[in-house]
Amino acid sequence: MDLIAGRFEEPANPEGLLENRSPADASMQLTPVAWSAAQVARAVEAARAAQPAWAARPLQERISVIRAIGAACSARAEELAQAIALDIGKPLWEARTEVSAVVNKAAVTVDEGLAWVRGFVPSAQGPNAPVSDTAAPLECRYRPLGVLAVLGPFNFPVHLPNGHILPALATGNSVVFKPSEVAPRVAELYARILHEAGVPPGVFNLVQGPGSVGAALAAHEGVNAVLFTGSWAVGQRIEEATRGQSKLLALEMGGKNAALVLDDADEDKALYDILFSAYVSAGQRCTAASRCIVQGPASRADVFAAKLARLASNLVIGHPSDDNVFMGPLASDKAARTFDVGIAAAQSSASDIEELLASRTVSPRGLVGAYRSPALHRVHTPRGTPFEREELFGPSLSVYAAATDEEAIALANATDYGLAASVHTSDAARFSRCLAALECGLVNQNAPTVGASGRLPFGGLKRSGNHRPAALFSTLYCTSPVAVMRGEPLLDKRKLAPGVAWSI
Repeated sequence: MDLIAGRFEEPANPEGLLENRSPADASMQLTPVAWSAAQVARAVEAARAAQPAWAARPLQERISVIRAIGAACSARAEELAQAIALDIGKPLWEARTEVSAVVNKAAVTVDEGLAWVRGFVPSAQGPNAPVSDTAAPLECRYRPLGVLAVLGPFNFPVHLPNGHILPALATGNSVVFKPSEVAPRVAELYARILHEAGVPPGVFNLVQGPGSVGAALAAHEGVNAVLFTGSWAVGQRIEEATRGQSKLLALEMGGKNAALVLDDADEDKALYDILFSAYVSAGQRCTAASRCIVQGPASRADVFAAKLARLASNLVIGHPSDDNVFMGPLASDKAARTFDVGIAAAQSSASDIEELLASRTVSPRGLVGAYRSPALHRVHTPRGTPFEREELFGPSLSVYAAATDEEAIALANATDYGLAASVHTSDAARFSRCLAALECGLVNQNAPTVGASGRLPFGGLKRSGNHRPAALFSTLYCTSPVAVMRGEPLLDKRKLAPGVAWSI
């Protein structure tokens, strides 16, 4: 169902149905979801009508609603986790982790995120003072943008949209949310939670549908900003569809992330972190480690790759509700087929690519679903293959050798993306040199590439983003600064500019 102006409804004249089949069990047909692109205009109209009154509410009232959303999500945490697992096949332990991030986002937004847009009064005597009720000659305030379109991805169907939606609402905007067509069930549950938590009618709206519905929403002239998480290709289409419109775009568009293992690293720790980074969520994270660069002779990379292959081959793949499952299926049959094509093209792109683990279709408990086993390749001569250039978005890792730190950094940067990297080293100075040279928005030391903190900015360079980092900085792209200068209330003729002849 859609949510428009506070009412849950089916489209009056549906254009189609989202099939909504569980990727963990193809025999499980979920309730189809009707959609119509005509709902976009109605949702935007409702959002525009509701936004001024919402923005005019005292900040503390909006904060109370955001806290109520966090509490409501917490109260229905298990229901949300079960819906995530059913819609996209994420193991329950991981789905529960996602819901925990959703709950925590409410407090992070109001306790820390709003501090970035609280406004200030410039002071020559010291740090800028916060805005007060007393009029100052110079002041900066932040105002909401208006109606924000949020286009959600399938890999974190609640957490990532929620990371846009709560800051948008807290800063006085209204929202129209178009979720991934792969996860309509959990999107409706999330919308019901916000509705029941007290979000006023029209302030938050949900419109279901395929990519064409998202395209119509992004291009709608009544939308003031588009907040998108997904692929670079779709991000490019959003830029083209909105060209010439005065509209803010906050685009998070994936990564081709590298984990560097320097010669002084704790290898067991590096093995664990890289294994986790590459294959958690079946490799469907924008921060997933898809490249492992081992510094030292080629033989060290060979041995390290062989260890990774042995560990990866033992990862437990199974139904999301089963115990001790590390990986579930990919989010849909389409995602699995796209991954299969990408892996085949990457492997055939050069003759010296060694396949250590072949990705294969698996059937835990005899189930037919979008299950794929981990793939692992040893690339002996990097030459711009898809393993370096394409976001395969599945359980795939390629291993490289680099003779020096500088060569490892150059190889890590030799991609069109720049989201995340990790550096495994016990030397703080070596890490600092890598940190300064790596072209990424997130750089971790002796840690996985995945698992970003919501209390830090989240964004990347090059094809990974457009310099609008999310997470803690989300409130910044939901607002615009307004500079205020106050003059004297009465004209002082002694202060007239030279050459002004004052007479009435």
